[in-house]
Amino acid sequence: METRIIQIKRGADIASASRDGAEVLNAGGLVAFPTETVYGVGARADRSSGLKRLRQLKSRSADKPFTVHIGSFSQVVEYVSLPTGVAGRLVRKAWPGPLTLIVPVVDPAAGSRVKERGGATMSAIYFENTIGLRFPDDAIAQELLKAVDGPVVAASANRSSRAPPRTAGEVLTELGGQIDLLIDGGKTRYGKASTIVRLKDCSYEVVREGVYDARIVEEFAMFRLLLVCTGNTCRSPMAAGLARVLLAKRLECSESDLASRGVEVQSAGTMGGGGGASIEAVAVMSRRGIDLSGHNSIVVTPELIHQSDEILVMTESHRQSIVRMVPSAADRAHLLLGDRDIRDPIGAAEE
Repeated sequence: METRIIQIKRGADIASASRDGAEVLNAGGLVAFPTETVYGVGARADRSSGLKRLRQLKSRSADKPFTVHIGSFSQVVEYVSLPTGVAGRLVRKAWPGPLTLIVPVVDPAAGSRVKERGGATMSAIYFENTIGLRFPDDAIAQELLKAVDGPVVAASANRSSRAPPRTAGEVLTELGGQIDLLIDGGKTRYGKASTIVRLKDCSYEVVREGVYDARIVEEFAMFRLLLVCTGNTCRSPMAAGLARVLLAKRLECSESDLASRGVEVQSAGTMGGGGGASIEAVAVMSRRGIDLSGHNSIVVTPELIHQSDEILVMTESHRQSIVRMVPSAADRAHLLLGDRDIRDPIGAAEE
């Protein structure tokens, strides 16, 4: 067999290459394509001929499923329930990107892709009530995966025990004549495998470090609560101090142990930056056993908003400021009191 090669020379080539790749996959063929990590080789999970060839190529037994690759966030719910908790945080912060998630599934047969295509597809993509999911951060991979009207499973485009390929030339050396199509997108961005994380009920396990090490995964998995006011000198630092006390009580740990329990509380201001908490705020919180004497005012930034899982603001104008900076934060930014503003106490008495 001669492997056909499509070289991507400009952005306009991606659409036609994706259509060609989808045709090959739909016909039960094998397609090698670039991702941000290494080159992968894929087949449709519901095409027995292609799946059999992929297993032979990778020397993988029939009881070991491949990772399902998706091209958009909307495809996640075709295989698993909408991720929440740790899973939701990893998906929101790390996808698309070099992170493979092994997700527990209560009822594999409930997935819409399985309902459409039956039990053979289910056994090809689920294993012991889990599924491996990968959402590559690569335009070519995403367009190809979106062009296929069916589940695509893939693995690195190399023989077992060999180094994963970073270029189309390395793919040809490994698999030339054994795959139907190779989409040449140049050298991959990282040249290193994705990180694999196994999700559990309320925790996770790093199965394999790749582009992301365990420390970065921990950062992604952390629950971050952000409190926002105007100057970050009274309302939001007071709210953050109270939140730490309440969370420590709920988690039955000390405030200093919150980070080790995967929780971080921070405050910022839409016009903050420099200086400490107000004298009145320090005094009021001190009587509650909360020390704000070391607080330093900071200004809220788009990066801080992106990192935060929940954002509680003092007024509607603060919420609007957050959403203007990061429109996607609209569903995470809420008024602390729910239905009314908390007025600015600056300049007023302690009461």
